[in-house]
Amino acid sequence: MTRRVRLSDVAALAKTSTKTASRVINGHSRVGSDTRARVEQAVRDLDYRPDPLARSLRRGTDDTIGVVVDEVSDPFFASVIGEIERMALDRGMTVIIASTQRLADRERIVVDGLLQRRVAGLIIASISDDHAHLRSAPCPVVFIDRAAAGLQADAVLVDDRAGARMGVDHLIAHGHRRIAYLGDRLGIDTARYRLDGYRESHKVADIPVREEYLIHMEPSLADGRHITEDLLALPEPPTAVFSANTRCSLRVLPTLHRMGRTDVAFVSFGDFATFEALTPPVTVIDHSPESIGRLAADRLLRRMAGEELAAKTMTTPLHLVPRGSGEVAP
Repeated sequence: MTRRVRLSDVAALAKTSTKTASRVINGHSRVGSDTRARVEQAVRDLDYRPDPLARSLRRGTDDTIGVVVDEVSDPFFASVIGEIERMALDRGMTVIIASTQRLADRERIVVDGLLQRRVAGLIIASISDDHAHLRSAPCPVVFIDRAAAGLQADAVLVDDRAGARMGVDHLIAHGHRRIAYLGDRLGIDTARYRLDGYRESHKVADIPVREEYLIHMEPSLADGRHITEDLLALPEPPTAVFSANTRCSLRVLPTLHRMGRTDVAFVSFGDFATFEALTPPVTVIDHSPESIGRLAADRLLRRMAGEELAAKTMTTPLHLVPRGSGEVAP
């Protein structure tokens, strides 16, 4: 029977101590580049696999990262999770994913359950407006998409107001004055900030906001067929639509295309794989969910490796990708 490769074997081949080899394997940044390269090569040469049970017993935590999001099926969060999983796998860690269905009570239950499982770290897209209970969390916590409330914690965000203004300003610049807004209910910061950006663009351009154009879609809504049909049946229907997230876009765009209404300009806050294949291709505000997942995972892994870091809010860049739908004239 072949003996299991041990950490001491990696250290011996890399000509370093087991402590240093462990620091490299666990992602600690304070290791010289030459030493890191030797350890990583030794890991590959020996096909070393850390013993998860032994590591859990030593640390008092499982080698698992908990990720809590609104909905696992949401295209934005699916991309965020994919990047977190990739980075965790590179460190020999697993990921447990849970959804809140945008219910604050459910979030508390889910988070408490993950902490009871002794996860090594948490990444949360929170629906709650109070996170003081996480001050005593036994592991690092990083927030994504929405900042923590009542708690000093790392967060990876986008500038929601600026992104919405970017999209609406683009439609105004192409001659539109009747612009509908499609977004989530206003119970979360991202929805409120994106609606604020929409309103700010109208104010600067001296265009009145028409309340009948403001649509707040419930997460449980199966599709946007009736919403789209009702908007277009108004006495003065909108000539353009700004969608505040990918989920709303995916509910409305099929109806616009089924009705042959590709003359209605459309800008989506958030991209999706098929948007570029439509006719016309969909103009988007790109906020790179992969970048958000990468920054959040990197911050969490550094904290898990023992780095002492001050709480930091990181903002990922936004840019408008004009593809055709947002450039349709009224």
